Amino acid sequence: MSSPLYEIVELANGDVVLQRADEEGAPLVSIRFSAETLSYMQEGTFDVAKAMIEAGMEAASDLVFDAESDLMDDSMVTETPVYH
Repeated sequence: MSSPLYEIVELANGDVVLQRADEEGAPLVSIRFSAETLSYMQEGTFDVAKAMIEAGMEAASDLVFDAESDLMDDSMVTETPVYH
């Protein structure tokens, strides 16, 4: 089974979204900058949105890895029998 492909796209309204490349439907992530922010960043809005999405995906991956590590640690702990 192949892993899904994602794309970061700037929409006509200026929003930057993360969506599945091969499916229709609502975006997974949507970033909208205020008018003030747009005037400040000018041409850099897509790069900033891309960096924000990449950081979010890395943080989500870390959370999943930490949760899996916790499960592995818990399943590997065996109680030592106590003999009297």
